[in-house]
Amino acid sequence: MNYRQLFLQHVAQTSPGPIALEMVKASGIYQYDVNGKEYVDLIAGFSVANIGHSNQRVVEAVQKQAAEFMHLIVYGEFIEAPQVAYAKMLTDYLPPALNSVYFTNSGAEATEGAMKLAKRATGRSKIIAFNKSYHGSTQGALSLMGDEYFKNAFRPLLPDVYHFDYGSSAAIHAIDNHTACIILETVQAESGITKSPPGWLQLIRQRCIETGTLLILDEIQAGFGRTGSLWAFEQYGVVPDILLLGKALGGGMPLGAFIAGRQLMQLLTHDPVLGHITTFGGHPVSCAAGKAALEVLLDNKMCEDVLQKEAILKQHLVHTDIINVTTAGLWAAVEFDSFETNRKVIHQCIARGLITDWFLFAPNRLRIAPPLLITEKQLVEACNKIIEAIDEVCSA
Repeated sequence: MNYRQLFLQHVAQTSPGPIALEMVKASGIYQYDVNGKEYVDLIAGFSVANIGHSNQRVVEAVQKQAAEFMHLIVYGEFIEAPQVAYAKMLTDYLPPALNSVYFTNSGAEATEGAMKLAKRATGRSKIIAFNKSYHGSTQGALSLMGDEYFKNAFRPLLPDVYHFDYGSSAAIHAIDNHTACIILETVQAESGITKSPPGWLQLIRQRCIETGTLLILDEIQAGFGRTGSLWAFEQYGVVPDILLLGKALGGGMPLGAFIAGRQLMQLLTHDPVLGHITTFGGHPVSCAAGKAALEVLLDNKMCEDVLQKEAILKQHLVHTDIINVTTAGLWAAVEFDSFETNRKVIHQCIARGLITDWFLFAPNRLRIAPPLLITEKQLVEACNKIIEAIDEVCSA
């Protein structure tokens, strides 16, 4: 069967030129195509496979739960042990104020739920978001996206959403008594790994307290050890009112969540009842997989050497045609002079058995976010292949 042809004919496409590699197996940091070629996954399925692909404990958790029960009823009505156990574990590793988990199918749905909760809690409609931000592609989340190119074809979108530059003082001054929430990525991802200026998040936190505005931090990509701590916000001395999770949350299975205090979350239970509802959110198999993945992450202390691996990236990604390298833990953006150069380097990397990609709002930057279990030796080898790819492209 010609799956490539069928893929192009029957699977809805998202770009005119998909990568179209046909993979048949994935394990650890590797993926394998239909011809048996081995690839190092340098983007971990876009930060989904933080503990690697097909971890045996996760596979066993999926198999065990699938054999016991899968979908039973709409989310939130029955007591389902995988949901309860995972919610309890997550809150055990979060500040006490974040003690109630609403599981969704994806990060975008977590964004949608958090926006509704902020409006319900405050009775306000004004939302502050940021240029070059990404929180999902559903219409509410798209309204928050900080890039006009991706939004203009789908207007009208939500009103009363205001965008500012990430790290700007103007965003702080814009928070007022009419603001329902301010939503931002703890580390901005799709701009090419952008950290906030020192003290900026603390000033936002204080202004939110003063005005009764909810602070929503999006760690859909930055969470689960990617930046060197379990949660990126731990490095900034702030605690959000609502935390968004996704990607690695499900250990490879589809899962998202927005997390808040129980008193705040209870507002979705009345006036109206079923203030937020989902059929498949918190699917028991996904929750079992996610809990197993978090256990693996913690038991193997995968966060502990992230900063050392970050130093390796900085040390080995040096080339006259690299303009800049920005990092946040085991997460890097390699900047070139143009998207065309980056595109050619990415193709050369794939030819050398490295899977990488570009950033949504920084197409001239190459993405690196491998599974956290990658060894230092494997990381150096990958960096050397990237340098070889750059040589091939820039000397042609």
